[in-house]
Order: sequence, then structure tokens, then C-alpha cells
Amino acid sequence: EVQLVESGGGSVQAGGSLRLSCTASGMDVDDSHMGWYRQRPDNVCDLISTVRRDGTVDYVTSVKGRFTISRDSVKNTVYLQMNNLHIDDMAVYFCAAPRLLLVSVQCGLKGLGVWGQGTQVTVSS
Repeated sequence: EVQLVESGGGSVQAGGSLRLSCTASGMDVDDSHMGWYRQRPDNVCDLISTVRRDGTVDYVTSVKGRFTISRDSVKNTVYLQMNNLHIDDMAVYFCAAPRLLLVSVQCGLKGLGVWGQGTQVTVSS
């Protein structure tokens, strides 16, 4: 069974840092595009960072310079290092191995690919 398991969410004050992890089983993170998504209140997930099969990375403007995506082939894990967190970064974060890199998608859409269970990030002032 292919599975993604996220960890690392929590509560921080604005300006703080967190590192999210997404560990894969039944698949190799090197063989797939991997993305981190952020859930909106209407259950739409916005793609905020990707690492493609070829290793290229990308970020949406709002997190560029603050977030860093990386992958560890040995641990079969993708990370999202989040620095200088803002109040509006607060959300549930999902990792996924999507077949298509869509800007916005229904969270957990099975037809898109494999999703993790999500991890909550809370940012307070």
C-alpha cells in the first residue's frame, strides 16, 4: 500500500519556525513529483511548494524566501522547512504525490494521487 505520513506540525509564535516531514512507503519520493499543499477554509488545497522528479523546486510567491522544500532519498522523506511564519500561514498542511501539479485542488482528491493525512500548523501573535 502506498502511504504518505506527515509530521512536524504544531504551534509557534509569529516569526518562529517549523519543519514538516512527509515520509513515504510503497513508493519512492525520487520517482514522483512531490508537493506541499495548504488547506483553505473551503477545503480547497493550494499548492505552495513542489519538488519535481528532476529535483527542481518551486514556491508560491507568498512563501518564497521563507519556506524550503527538500527531499532525502535515503529516508524516503520530503521536508518543508518553514521560517519566519506569519499568522496567515496557519492552516492544515498536506503533502501529496500528485500526477498533475495543479495550483488548487480539492484536498485529498484521490484521483490526483496519494495524499497524506495532514498536519496542523498554528501561528499566534
